[in-house]
Amino acid sequence: MKIQFVKPSAANVNVKATIHINGKLGFSKAATKKFSLDEGKFIKIGVNSEDENDNNLYVIIKNFDDGESLKIHKAGQYYYVNTKQLFDSLNIDYKNNKIIYDVEDFEYSNIKMHKFVRRELGRSGIEGVEVANNNEKEETENS
Repeated sequence: MKIQFVKPSAANVNVKATIHINGKLGFSKAATKKFSLDEGKFIKIGVNSEDENDNNLYVIIKNFDDGESLKIHKAGQYYYVNTKQLFDSLNIDYKNNKIIYDVEDFEYSNIKMHKFVRRELGRSGIEGVEVANNNEKEETENS
């Protein structure tokens, strides 16, 4: 037997965006590099209006504001977007859940964009912890 270790693709390591508890969408270092983010860029965020079960976001990074885009801001080496109002309007519960989007390249109607595939964790960082704690609380109160 001969074992060959596979190197992870440097292009896709940690390419993600996370909604912070304050509603801002922050980008990982790998996402910052992939999108070549800087303060002069904008982000256009869409949803699948034909499928209410599709909780992914569809994103285009732009070099200009087309009137439907949000400005990308920088704080130190960190890039973020003020998305609180947007996520509130989409009823995304970022205050009680940690929402992480893994980024994939995507094409729609011959337009290259990115699909932000949603993952949801309890605020503790462990999947299901919030739900388990709430169920225990209900059982205690009903006893």
